Amino acid sequence: MSISFLYEEGELQALGFAAIGKNVSIDRSVRFFGIGNISIGDNVRIDPFCLLSAGPGGISIGRNVHLGVSCSLIGRARIELHDFAGLSGKTSIYSSTDDYLSGAMTNPTVPEEFTNVVSKPVIVYRHAVVGTGSVLLPGVTVGQGAAIGALSLVRKNVEEYAILLGNPAKKIGQRGRTFLDHEIVLRRWEEGKDPT
Repeated sequence: MSISFLYEEGELQALGFAAIGKNVSIDRSVRFFGIGNISIGDNVRIDPFCLLSAGPGGISIGRNVHLGVSCSLIGRARIELHDFAGLSGKTSIYSSTDDYLSGAMTNPTVPEEFTNVVSKPVIVYRHAVVGTGSVLLPGVTVGQGAAIGALSLVRKNVEEYAILLGNPAKKIGQRGRTFLDHEIVLRRWEEGKDPT
């Protein structure tokens, strides 16, 4: 008897996602909270020990997205990962944060009237990639094709095709765009057409 570490298609359909695509590969160790607020597109892979905790804003994962081992997507506001986005292992995305400046209390065990949690959407656009151990904070938009180096802290919006690195993340270069041509070939191949 073989034991699969991945959910089978029927099991994924029964879990209660807002939407679930085809050819989705999710390890059984992944934890979901607010699963009815999570949508996942086709050809998505979510590796072991990831955590997706969706608030009312929900989590939307597009097509051909990969979440490496131990990634976290957490918060009340919306989190979007568009087609072909990729998160390397131990990347964390937060759409909510405690308010450390005003003197409010900070802790999920404290009633909301004593806290001042700030929630803002986080969007990672098409073909953007985020390196291992990086953190994206509430309100950040990562532009199409941007690349964020490992162990970076992203507090501000990232322009399209920019390469960023550091804490705080700073622009160090510009990314090539050949992958856009590859996407066209891939789509033709998926449709069963001659990719040339």
